[in-house]
Amino acid sequence: MKKSTTILSLLTLIIATAFACNHIQMLPGGAAFPKDYTDKTGDFLRIMTWNVEHFVDEYDDPYVSNKREDNPSVSDEKLQLFKEALVAADADVVVLQEFESAAFLEQLAKRNFPELNYRFFSDSRSYNWYMNVVIMSRVPLGVMHGYGNIYTPAIYVDEDGKKQKETQNKINTRMWSCEVWPTTQNALIITGLHLKAGRNNRDIATRLGQIEFLNHQHDRFMAENKRTKIAIVGDLNALPNSEELTKIKTGTRRTQFTDLLSDSINTHTADNPARRLDYILVNDNLKKIYREESATVPYFYKPDKMRIISDHPPVYADFYFKGQQ
Repeated sequence: MKKSTTILSLLTLIIATAFACNHIQMLPGGAAFPKDYTDKTGDFLRIMTWNVEHFVDEYDDPYVSNKREDNPSVSDEKLQLFKEALVAADADVVVLQEFESAAFLEQLAKRNFPELNYRFFSDSRSYNWYMNVVIMSRVPLGVMHGYGNIYTPAIYVDEDGKKQKETQNKINTRMWSCEVWPTTQNALIITGLHLKAGRNNRDIATRLGQIEFLNHQHDRFMAENKRTKIAIVGDLNALPNSEELTKIKTGTRRTQFTDLLSDSINTHTADNPARRLDYILVNDNLKKIYREESATVPYFYKPDKMRIISDHPPVYADFYFKGQQ
């Protein structure tokens, strides 16, 4: 009798487990898709990056001291044009620079454009600054690696010809890497960036220090799984032929990156594009499923209207994840 009870209990457990697996989409590492999640993406996944220039909510954060944040001034016209641009872009994953927080973005998405079905939001927010890098997605997000605690070097020659050695972590909150799961079997890592602005030796050295760290971080991802797909997206504040772009594209022995746009394409300013600052860079694994010629700098309006939203236009590209391993 005791043996029969044990067998019955075992069968019950097997049936229950099978039933649960049929209703919960499991991910590697013990995670799962939300129980009520339904995949509404099409044949390809569209990833978009956009520096949206001082996009803040209507509230003054008492822990941030800056006139743009203390006296918020995002106009209704900017909000409406931003919404219309998102509708036109129809991107599945959106990475925004100079956006105040994921909390604000989630509220905005639910209030202003719920029909776009953005459900997943994240950031690695600075505790004393308002320009952050945030992500919103129609497909589930996984682990986010935030780099705000990391100090990176800046070694440069100053105006007096003296060699300077500095470290900083003030702006490294504007770098993170986040897992994105288009399917339960096929993920990618997006590294969202807004690197140090400026053109002097110190600015360049600061970006190079940030990139040196990121190269090692991407190497760690590839060491864990040589099939890892990685995209680097955002405002790198560097030109295509710069030392910074060479360094980040060269990467490490485990991974290198390809710029999906031609060097001749400019992204700054939105109303008079004269230089390139914005990028979608992909490693070889992700490049294999890139939808050829889909990388685009879309202009949804005439230049003067684009400039109302930001001094940068967006960049997006498409990738085939369905049926991939």
